Amino acid sequence: MKICTAILTAASVCLGVWIPVVSIDTLRPAAEVKVKTIKKPSVETVDFKNDLIPMFTKLGCNAGKCHGSAIGRGEFKLSLYGGTPEADYDEIARQFGGRRVNLSDPESSLIFMKPAELVEHGGGTIIDDDDNHARLLLSWIQQGAKYVEHRQLKHIEVTPRKFIATKVGERTALKVVAYYNDGLTRDVTNLTQFIADDSSAVAIDSDNATAEVKRPGRHIVIARYSTEVIPVEVTVPITEASVGLSTEPRNNYVDREILSTLVELRLPVSSTVEDPAFLRRITLDLTGRLPPIESRLDTDLLDRETVIDELLASDEFVNFYALKLSKLLRIQSKIDKNKVTTTPQAARAFHDWLAQQLRDGVGYDQMTREIITASGDSSEYGPATFYTQVEDARLQTEFVTEVFMGSRMKCANCHNHPLDKWTQDDFHGLTAMFSKLTRSPVIRLNPIGKNIHPNTGEAALMKIPGGDFLAPDTVDGRETFAEWLTARDNPYFSKAIVNRLWKSLMGRGLVEPVDDFRSTNPATHPALLNQLADDFIEHGCDIRHTLKIIAMSSTYARSSNPTQGNEADDRFFSHMLQKPLEPEVLADAISDVLGVVAQYGDETLGTRAVQLRDGAIQSDALDILGRCDRTNSCEGAPSPTGPLAQKLHLFNGKLLNDRIGASGGRLDRLIKSKKTPLEIVREFYSVALNRLPNQQEIKFLSQFFDAPMPAAQQREALEDIVWGILTCQEFITNH
Repeated sequence: MKICTAILTAASVCLGVWIPVVSIDTLRPAAEVKVKTIKKPSVETVDFKNDLIPMFTKLGCNAGKCHGSAIGRGEFKLSLYGGTPEADYDEIARQFGGRRVNLSDPESSLIFMKPAELVEHGGGTIIDDDDNHARLLLSWIQQGAKYVEHRQLKHIEVTPRKFIATKVGERTALKVVAYYNDGLTRDVTNLTQFIADDSSAVAIDSDNATAEVKRPGRHIVIARYSTEVIPVEVTVPITEASVGLSTEPRNNYVDREILSTLVELRLPVSSTVEDPAFLRRITLDLTGRLPPIESRLDTDLLDRETVIDELLASDEFVNFYALKLSKLLRIQSKIDKNKVTTTPQAARAFHDWLAQQLRDGVGYDQMTREIITASGDSSEYGPATFYTQVEDARLQTEFVTEVFMGSRMKCANCHNHPLDKWTQDDFHGLTAMFSKLTRSPVIRLNPIGKNIHPNTGEAALMKIPGGDFLAPDTVDGRETFAEWLTARDNPYFSKAIVNRLWKSLMGRGLVEPVDDFRSTNPATHPALLNQLADDFIEHGCDIRHTLKIIAMSSTYARSSNPTQGNEADDRFFSHMLQKPLEPEVLADAISDVLGVVAQYGDETLGTRAVQLRDGAIQSDALDILGRCDRTNSCEGAPSPTGPLAQKLHLFNGKLLNDRIGASGGRLDRLIKSKKTPLEIVREFYSVALNRLPNQQEIKFLSQFFDAPMPAAQQREALEDIVWGILTCQEFITNH
């Protein structure tokens, strides 16, 4: 073979290990990165962890769809993305009767012949028999196929981290430099895997390490070397012409950051909504209610800050955000396998406790610490219910990290997280804390509780995620975890909650999904997320403060009607997104407009849906409207009953049809009061949409009532109009 001669020279061995065979300068005109030169021996043995493992990753050998899957492929299993290199070495060098490595004839080694497809290989040809990867692999075998780790990786730097192209088709070179604990830095671009989140938007040339933009917008390319995963932002302005936004109002730092990004993307902004639309929007967003009809605007300008302050101080705000937190914390009574795990009393106690914390203005950090460290009878002490909502300690770890860190740590249950920093030690170390608790209506310490680490087969030691192991004699590690979690410098806690508050008002998180924080899923506006988090901490983790900051911005006050040039924007907030009303809010809005109360389980007639203290309370209407089953997260996919079932129910179901003309309802009362049909229609517009019908709508509606008609026919026409209002997009969304 042509490769044999090259392998026999020491120079090629050296080139195959620490210096790319092809000169860096010939590969790409990358940005300059200062690389520290350290004299090394002329020949250094191949570093299994820092060279071979990244090579396998770049070639895709240890990906989930190949040998990195849970059961491997073709009787050959590697750890996912090289998470456990020691196990990979054992699999390659010792398993399969040692046939994967042939020290006497390296080119006959299966670990080489398979990817070179010199013998049949299900993955096809992965390497050429004379490329850099082949030389590196054969050099390692020739040197004795040893497990060598010369140094430990500290971090990598990728350049550029952000590339702004002027047009589609532009390319940028990518360069990666690794920094090690012994002071060595080296270019590892040729051992780095680059993957575009959307391959139709960015084309990657792996051989030359370049990225070509194929579509306007903001896109992410992931650079992976060893355990490091770094996102690269690639942007092409969405429109060709620059936009002038210098005169747009900048009420606070929210507007400064949003407008800066819009200028970069050349996205124009929609106009500011008028007062009636703003009043409806902010009232729904902060209280889950339609504005009362008596607050309909007159000719005076609305003092928006005063309205926001009044809403934040209202009991309705407490009710609505207690519901939101209850959904986040999955509060509901339930019976699992004929055993009551959360009693109705416990669900109500937890909900009432949350409402009282909001009423008293308690900081979210203090609330969280009390929840994390809770013990006692859940029926009497609400926070203890937190530990009855899931079935075991491992699910508790997933629950805790999703809610309070915005992190999906569950991947680290079986293997180190492929897209994040979390290791199996992190997952099982936290699970070890929750294993020390009983799982019954009374939460208490269980000294003999333990969590078996799948890698060691022994009881896992308690550990702070990404931090230190706790002392082996630690009885209850939750206090330490709670202090770490809510500390001012914790990089997850405050960002996770302000991102949810942002989504609550803006319809989309700065990080989306909101429970998937990781470096490879960056925020649309990282600087804004940091400012919101810092400001939240500086103001005592006050939920109301952050909501007001967002609500007072001109960004929040933009119309949901796109303008020319920003029609396709669904994440940069050049216009307001239309937000479907939550099932509980929609149910209450329907009741308010119709003037007919709904019955929920055995609750007192007149209890509003947003006031329900137990997510399991029976209600066919809420289920059809898409109520979340709190058995799992309410932040994922919509309920399987909607939106099609919701639309069908609104079109032809009892929720509307049996109530529109009900005796004693709003329509019935207005008809009996002898108001004219147009007066009745105007009132329904006012209460449902917080506006009066426009001239075009009046012209259309008048045709129904111009000619005299029997009372029964007139009533039927009015019922149809009310039905139309309650099913229109303007009513069922907050826009």
